[in-house]
Amino acid sequence: MQIAEMLAQMGGLSSMARELGVSEADARRGAEALLPTILGGLKNQAQGQSGGLEGLGGLLSKLGGGGLMDDVLASTPTNVAPGNDVLGQIFRSKDVSRAVAEQASATSGLDASLLRKMLPLLAMLATGLMAKQASGKSATPQSNGGLGGMLGGLLGGNGGGGGGGIGGLVAMLDTDGDGNPLNDLMRKMGK
Repeated sequence: MQIAEMLAQMGGLSSMARELGVSEADARRGAEALLPTILGGLKNQAQGQSGGLEGLGGLLSKLGGGGLMDDVLASTPTNVAPGNDVLGQIFRSKDVSRAVAEQASATSGLDASLLRKMLPLLAMLATGLMAKQASGKSATPQSNGGLGGMLGGLLGGNGGGGGGGIGGLVAMLDTDGDGNPLNDLMRKMGK
């Protein structure tokens, strides 16, 4: 199952749409454009390539794990500070976050300013989902190999068919074929 589908089934995309005042279709398009790069950053964190914390497990523990997703699903306005903390850990620069939004705008047709607002919410949803899966609190299946394996499966589009959806977008954005479009974007920015 694709991560965007899991988030939609759990109500994450409708909560995000409500929070941002956009349609669910736009929230889904934005999520599908942004998630490959967010997951790429989380994959780097899991592999210890981002420096800082002791990998993805440390990041999830520091930020409250599954509670991040619950914050977005609540009907009250979301405090996006934890999502910005996640983005700070995985992208290490506001310039990278802006570039991610610009790139996602080009692929989704959505305004980059809207996508910049989506980024922290999606970071909270994705890390919350992974924390719940890692702790066994979710009914959705997870990949073997811990968090790194789960991220690899999500980036590779396991459960998707024929290169569509997020798996197809990852393939399109991943110019060096390593399964991580964030590395390509960082290289383009000279970081």
